[in-house]
Amino acid sequence: MEIRTLRYFMAIAREENMTRAAETLHVTQPTLSKQMQALEAELGKKLFRRHSFSIELTEEGMLLRRRAEDLLSMADKITAEFAAMDDIIGGNIYFGCAESWQIRHLARVIRHFKLQYPEFHYHITSGDTEQVTEKLDRGLLDFAIIVEEPDYEKYHVLHMPEGDRWGLVMRADNALARKPVIHAGDLRGLPLFCSEQGWRNDLPRWCGDQMDELHLEGSFRLAYNGAVFAREGLGYLLTFDHLVDTSPESGLVFRPLDPPLENAMYLIWKKQQVFTPIAERFIAELQNAFRQ
Repeated sequence: MEIRTLRYFMAIAREENMTRAAETLHVTQPTLSKQMQALEAELGKKLFRRHSFSIELTEEGMLLRRRAEDLLSMADKITAEFAAMDDIIGGNIYFGCAESWQIRHLARVIRHFKLQYPEFHYHITSGDTEQVTEKLDRGLLDFAIIVEEPDYEKYHVLHMPEGDRWGLVMRADNALARKPVIHAGDLRGLPLFCSEQGWRNDLPRWCGDQMDELHLEGSFRLAYNGAVFAREGLGYLLTFDHLVDTSPESGLVFRPLDPPLENAMYLIWKKQQVFTPIAERFIAELQNAFRQ
């Protein structure tokens, strides 16, 4: 299975049309069709359902699409890394970031670094701790910023300068919005939204035995989506401060939990990892910034 063939497959999956995919790839349609027939024969599975004017992926095709995205990302990353081995003033770095107001500290380091190295380019992937550490372990990312305490045997770790404060986001016209802080008893019986990671790892250490009295209405990986549901009156969002708009115009408010619940943030990268020259210089920049 060649990388070029996977790029052909991905173009068809995106366009859902053989003719348009051939045009974007600058190959003939018969050539593209022949390549896909050979790929299906190699895998022993049908990858497409062909309709009159479109192409739909089969279940096997959808599985290959997920795998091909990672393989092509890795191939592109390897190519870029080798191209940058002799480039000490430029190159690409890939970050995975959990949702956090503390990402601003990374942004400040990047801004300062880019002033010194204008040919430095960065790529940001968002996700929860599980998602970004999985990509880091598979070599798709160079660095990750996570919420859960990392494995110090496996990763180099820098502590972010600040932590994130938990609170409740709700409609401004809700009776609870009049309270300055939120206690565990205030949440009893309410429809709550929260990330699975937060519900499983963080909320229990805040409310202890009262956790059994709380009701998870739904889980969201992205706080913004949970805030949309809260604004519609479907429930209350437990999340970090500063992640969603709670300005007077938003119709939402944020109230901190009491006793305070905070999460530390960590920037990690794999031990024994070989970096490009620009990435090595960026590590030095991070260490200088976060240890001050």
